[in-house]
Amino acid sequence: MSQTLPLIALGGAIGSVLRYLMVGAIGAPWGVAAVNVLGSFVIGVLFVLVPREGGQLFLMTGLLGGFTTFSAFSLDTLKLVEGGQPLMAAVYVLASVVLSLIAVTLGVALARGLT
Repeated sequence: MSQTLPLIALGGAIGSVLRYLMVGAIGAPWGVAAVNVLGSFVIGVLFVLVPREGGQLFLMTGLLGGFTTFSAFSLDTLKLVEGGQPLMAAVYVLASVVLSLIAVTLGVALARGLT
């Protein structure tokens, strides 16, 4: 347990910085969607390839937990609705969820093909 929390914290810090940079480069809300799709793909790959011990804690719980942003996704959706763009909000939600599910499926398939 003494190494668990520092591993998660370090991964979370790195993931948060990467998210900030990516969303800043692309812009919200689509930068947030891109983060969630990429994070879903990567977590699919890591689920297959990384041992359950420390690697999953650092990479999956920490790094990807800090990187992916469903709380920001929810807020961006609300902002679109409140900004008078309910159709864009619906497209954003649908695209984010469907593409993230496809990405995690592809990540698992790719990683299983590598093993």
